[in-house]
Amino acid sequence: MTQLLLGIAPAWTPTLDNFVAGRNAELLAVLRQALVAQQGERGLYIWGEDGAGRSHLLQAAVGMAQVSGLAATYACGGVPEAAQVVAVDDVEQLDETAQIALFELYNRQRESGGMLLVSGLSAPAHLNVRDDLRTRLGWGLVYQIHALDDAEKMQALKQHALARGFELPVEVITYLLRHGRRDLPSLLATLDALDEHCLRLKRAASVPLLKEVMR
Repeated sequence: MTQLLLGIAPAWTPTLDNFVAGRNAELLAVLRQALVAQQGERGLYIWGEDGAGRSHLLQAAVGMAQVSGLAATYACGGVPEAAQVVAVDDVEQLDETAQIALFELYNRQRESGGMLLVSGLSAPAHLNVRDDLRTRLGWGLVYQIHALDDAEKMQALKQHALARGFELPVEVITYLLRHGRRDLPSLLATLDALDEHCLRLKRAASVPLLKEVMR
């Protein structure tokens, strides 16, 4: 019965619609426009701290492109083949060979009109990568993605709970924000664990159940 219950919650997929923008409204708008228009600036570099939403945006952009019928691919720690939309996450993880591959991919995307999205922890000028790649990544649009404040995280948690099909009382969110890890991916993971725990017990989400999950 437990296994059946765990399969009830719908899968959560990062999209541009379920991304809580906060101070990143301009970045979100630019990304939407670039994907819809398929013209203008085709290179976009997004940087910011872990947990700020870089991976969410890159995966969501690829998903939106695929739904629109475009050839699109996402990679983290590696460099995929050229496509109409390519997203490369965590550029700092690339070794020398992969950095050369990304440099070549950048040039191919630029020549073909394809879109290239790259993310990293630092602005291009401070990246620990090859000089030629660092220069290329600074040529296109560069945006810093800002982490959410507590009010925005509360909104993100409510939205995530609704997407999974369960109600999240305010006191549960408050406790999680006060006692959980601060980055949004960890908060969402705890929320998922709470949802599964509630399904197993056939009980509504509550602070006592959240405490059990966080032990």
